[in-house]
Amino acid sequence: MEAIKRSLEAFVKARNLEQKIQTDLSALLDHPLVEDWLSRHPQWTKTKLERFSIKVKHYIREEENCQKCPGLDRCPNLLKGHKAELLAYSGMVDVTYTPCRYQKRALQEARKAKLIKSHHISADILQGSFRHFDRNDAGRLDAFQAVLDFCMTVQPGKNPMGIYLYGPLGVGKSYLLGAAANKLAERDIATYMVYTPEFFREVKGAIAEQKVEEKVEALQKVPVLILDDIGAETISAWARDEVLGPILQYRVIHKLPTLYTSNYDYDQLEEHLAYSQKGGIEQMKAKRIMERIRHYTRAYFMEGPNRRTQMK
Repeated sequence: MEAIKRSLEAFVKARNLEQKIQTDLSALLDHPLVEDWLSRHPQWTKTKLERFSIKVKHYIREEENCQKCPGLDRCPNLLKGHKAELLAYSGMVDVTYTPCRYQKRALQEARKAKLIKSHHISADILQGSFRHFDRNDAGRLDAFQAVLDFCMTVQPGKNPMGIYLYGPLGVGKSYLLGAAANKLAERDIATYMVYTPEFFREVKGAIAEQKVEEKVEALQKVPVLILDDIGAETISAWARDEVLGPILQYRVIHKLPTLYTSNYDYDQLEEHLAYSQKGGIEQMKAKRIMERIRHYTRAYFMEGPNRRTQMK
């Protein structure tokens, strides 16, 4: 009798388990996500999907995670930052993964970070965007359009023509070129944006470490160089002739464009570059530098209210 009782209990248990499996399977195949998938794959039926229930269950769990997304950092999916999809092929069903929108954005930002190098440039400039650039001032529209056109058409290595933005403090010259760096990154064009006064100070300090050539070469070879606030520094004859000169000469020869911001126009910058810390005026040496700036840029004057004081 005891053996019969155990056999009966085992039979009931097995039947209950089978019923539960069937109930769970029915619930699984009745899930709205499955219904939606079947509507897009009319050649498939619930009956056909039954033998792929493990794959279907995994797909549902991952998709439900995405619907309650806690953010990329806390993504609970098997493959972080990826959406699961059911792929039907040759009578089979499998789960594939594609980056979600947050992962795509993170990858895009990482790629952009690799393409945009900077030296002592503030974060708000590096996050510059044409979309957020205030175009209400007529004194900035020509510069805006010129920089935007440059970003859409430039071909480093084929045309060395750059842009020279000049005007008073706080009118958005640096921000506009920060926006340019981000727009160029969308085209996979690398930029190096340098705060010129600080760069020259560091180059002078690099003499003892014999790293001057390394620093100069980085600016020579980048596809698009941005020299921010040129003329704001008290430049030495050595920095002018042995650093700035070779950088610009290399870029002209290799048809690599350079963008500039300055408070000076061309003539004022030439006068500034001619001044020697030793007290002399070296007009010809300054003129050589300016030949590489004047003839390989288009100048645009920017004016308007000082946005730095408005933000205080």
